[in-house]
Amino acid sequence: MNASSFVLLTDYQGMKVEQFTELRRQLRGVGAELHVVKNRYFRQVTAERGWQGLEQNLTGFTAVVTGRRDVTETAKVLIRFKTEAKVPAIKAGMLGATYLTAASIAELAELPAKEVLQAQVVGTLAAPMSRLVGVMTQKLASLVYVLRAIEDKKRA
Repeated sequence: MNASSFVLLTDYQGMKVEQFTELRRQLRGVGAELHVVKNRYFRQVTAERGWQGLEQNLTGFTAVVTGRRDVTETAKVLIRFKTEAKVPAIKAGMLGATYLTAASIAELAELPAKEVLQAQVVGTLAAPMSRLVGVMTQKLASLVYVLRAIEDKKRA
């Protein structure tokens, strides 16, 4: 929990051992882990960390997904697995100090990966500079054409 940048709670009731193993394998691929926890113990963790809102979701069969990498990739794996296998039910989560509902976790799954978002930001920042370079190059080319025309006129 200390090394994790996010925590997602799921209800694993109805999952078979094979499904649980497959979900763990898929989550491991995106740098996340799935652990079954007792609600009583996790209530202590939420109290120690001051996480508001998670306690109401600590009912039934709870599994905790933690990870250090991109929360969107983890949410995508959970949502994809849920649509294919109909389990696990996503309860809630925490991203830093921000409470996440099941709906907000589904919205996170729709976002592009972190690297794609970073590339979009860089592209957006670079676009005006590249246009400026294009304009400057065009003006320089216009000057060269004018000088060439003057040179041709003097030769004639």
